Amino acid sequence: MGFLARWVVAFGLLASTFNPTELNFISWARANVSTQLPLTVLLGLLLMVGYIIYLRATLRSIGGVGMGLVLAIAASLIWVLHDFGLISFDDPTLNVWLALVALSLVLGIGLSWSHVRRRLSGQADMDDVDE
Repeated sequence: MGFLARWVVAFGLLASTFNPTELNFISWARANVSTQLPLTVLLGLLLMVGYIIYLRATLRSIGGVGMGLVLAIAASLIWVLHDFGLISFDDPTLNVWLALVALSLVLGIGLSWSHVRRRLSGQADMDDVDE
């Protein structure tokens, strides 16, 4: 699974949780929690598992500082695009989609970073093992 696939899955996880359309878990759960509580809980738990996998791997590979750095780079790229007149911040819907892209990049890079580091350095990352 390459970086693009990891990023697309991260974007799908974030966008399925919340996006500016009505096609997201939060909107669906608000409308159906009283009639579909078991399904709402199941879907919420499945999303939580996805977040735990991505956040745990991201924190272990690039840490909080790395997450902040990747987010700052994504935000500065958006700023440059705005400064060149390629995007506008007037549309709140576009702003939400830009935030989803930036956050999914953080998660996608975090999940892929161990593979990148191994290719660059030739060293594999190992989990701490108690003996």
